[in-house]
Amino acid sequence: MESTRKFYRQVFTFEILSEEPIGDISLEDANYETMEGNMSGHFLSRIETEHTAKEMADMLCSQGSDPEFFQLNEQGEDTE
Repeated sequence: MESTRKFYRQVFTFEILSEEPIGDISLEDANYETMEGNMSGHFLSRIETEHTAKEMADMLCSQGSDPEFFQLNEQGEDTE
């Protein structure tokens, strides 16, 4: 049976302004560059959505992660 727990997804939009193309950048590097380095940045928006266990299991798989991260199997059932 699918878990009855609720799960949440947050999507942040973060704008970076720079003098040069930045290409692929990690969140850690973006944070450093906008706080200490040569780039300017700020959050534009944040969206939070609630999801079922099955939806979360599917999203974890889509990210290349494992549903076990939240003690779920691929059907959204609790593993504990």
